[in-house]
Amino acid sequence: MQSMKVEELTAKILNENPNIDRYQLAIAVSKRCDEIENGAISQLSVNTKSIKSADLALMEIAEGLIVIKGFSDIKK
Repeated sequence: MQSMKVEELTAKILNENPNIDRYQLAIAVSKRCDEIENGAISQLSVNTKSIKSADLALMEIAEGLIVIKGFSDIKK
């Protein structure tokens, strides 16, 4: 996977998921970050030792490997 900046990943997620706002994304990243820090295995094929858990969580969400449940049902 090509390395992207946090801003680029965030923009990609928000553009591809119009039912998710930046606050909901922050909550999802935080929850996934907690899972990773508590032993969950990354869904990406990268060296996780050199990546912060928050960046890893954001990358997983951007790649569509982690589904943000409940947000797809919200209508704006």
